[in-house]
Parts: sequence; C-alpha cells; structure tokens
Amino acid sequence: MFEYFESLFNRNNKERLEHTPPERMGISPSSRINAETKTSIIAIANQKGGCGKTTTCINLSTALANMGLKVLIIDLDAQSQASLGIGINTDDLKYSIYDVLVKNLELESAVVPTDIQNLDIAPASAMLTGAQLEIANLLGREWILRTSIYKMINTQTRKYDYIIMDCSPSLNLTTINGLASAQFILIPAQTHYFSLEGMKELFSTIEIVKERLNPKLQILGILPTLYDMRTRISRQILGQMRKYFGDKVFKTAIHTNIKLVEAQAHKKSIFEFAPNSNGARDYLALSEELISRICPEFTPVNEKEKAVEVEDLMQSHILSQALNDR
Repeated sequence: MFEYFESLFNRNNKERLEHTPPERMGISPSSRINAETKTSIIAIANQKGGCGKTTTCINLSTALANMGLKVLIIDLDAQSQASLGIGINTDDLKYSIYDVLVKNLELESAVVPTDIQNLDIAPASAMLTGAQLEIANLLGREWILRTSIYKMINTQTRKYDYIIMDCSPSLNLTTINGLASAQFILIPAQTHYFSLEGMKELFSTIEIVKERLNPKLQILGILPTLYDMRTRISRQILGQMRKYFGDKVFKTAIHTNIKLVEAQAHKKSIFEFAPNSNGARDYLALSEELISRICPEFTPVNEKEKAVEVEDLMQSHILSQALNDR
C-alpha cells in the first residue's frame, strides 16, 4: 500500500510539469490572488468519511480565531455539519454557499458571524445537494468559488488571515471548486488501515487538480486523527505513516477524546465546551504547528521540540490512565 505513495512522491520530486497559464485556461484576473494578500486558503479534504474533517475544521478555525486571527469557514458539504457544529441554524438562512455557486451571489453576502470572536462562516444548506447538477453545464464551473473568494480578498470587502473550507467526502463539483480555490490542502486521516487505502484516490485527485486546475495547490500536511495510544494497531499505523510520508505528517496527532464528540452534540467548539480537555490541547498544538508550516519565519526556535514534547507528555498521560483503569 505505502509503495504507491512512495512512488508518487518520488515522481513528483523528479518531474517538473509544465502547466497551462491561467489566461489560456480561461481564468479571469479576478480569480487570481494578489501577491500582497496575506490570506491563507486551506481545504480540509479526504474522500473517506468519518475521519474528522468537520471536527478539525471547526476546532482548528476556533483555535486560530482565539489567537486573534480573522478566520472564515466555508462549508462545502450539503450535510451542513460545520455550520451546525458552530451553532448556525441552517433552516433560517437568507443566503448560503449554494447562492454563491449557483446564483452568482457575492461571497461576502453569504457570510454570517458566529458566537466566536474573529470567526465567520459561509454556511451550507440542504440545497447544496443539487448545486453540482445546476452548475454542471456552466463555463468555468470549476472556478466559480475561486473567483468569488479572490474577488472578495482583492477588493478587501472582508479581510481574513485564514479561509478554511470543509469539503464533502464525495468527489463532486463543490469539492473540486474547493480544491481549485485552495493554496493548501490539509488531509485528516484516521490511524486505521482502510483510511490509508482511501487516500490513494485522494492523492490521484490532487495530482489531477494540480495539473489541470490549480498548479499551486500544496499538501500542507496529513493529520493523524482518532489516534488511540492504547491500541497496537493505532501505534503501528501512525509509525508507518511517519515512516513513508515523513515530514508531510503533522507532528500533532488528534487523540480519541469523548469531549470532542460531546462538543459536537452541544453545537460548540472544543474550546467553548471543554477548554482544558486533551482534545482542546491537541487542536491548540495543531494550530501552532499549522502557522509554523505556512509562516516559518514566525516559528520560535524551539517550536519543533515543543510539539514533540507536548505529544510525548499526552501519550504518557493516556497510557498511565489506561494502566490505572485495569
């Protein structure tokens, strides 16, 4: 299984693909971000469901917002779980991301504030299910969201440090729009065998998107999720992930934590529901590591050692709890 990824990465390091210039692909100037813009656009995607995409989107965004950074969530999943999980009533929306994709509504008109300071969201609704059929025959359908995002950024009608997109697990036009808009992709992956098998198709999709739609798309990192230190299989899978993917795997792992599940039921982020929980510590560490990957110049000298130390301490704590429960 891992040989597939190894050959893919080796091929990408050796080959330099020539991409068609945006002008020849029919991309308008408004769909290209200005060099001066400081906004980082991240798509959270994996074609396997249940790997923690929405949980990561909500809690990572909240962690960044708590640092004083302006963050926008774009919910690209018709199930609207990111919207619901942040406390938005999707039955009482004037506009949603559906209107941006289908009715040419300006993105800023669909943005609504959340109860969390510095955090806004462009919510989804059930109508998003039919969006891909309605835009299927449109010229430039893959760049509808990209054009809307970059128009908002370049005109500075709204300013954000981070735009984070929660993509659908299915490979549809809304997901393609997300990948075509993003600068980075963050891949949550369960420390389970079948989750890694499902990543083969995702990496193939990323390669196609880079070749045809978005040459600048970069893999920000693979995030191990639902990691249970107590089980041998979780430890083995995480070890294999780090061995074959190397520094593409985040040093931070999101451990299995019941508080993360309970926070979803209460439609709150982990920082609102249980700020002292292990889940909150995991996502705080992830936010710091993410910033260090995107903006290495702001990374403290001992950031790497700090990240490793935090994970080791948490793993030791979980292991001691498991031993005490026997």
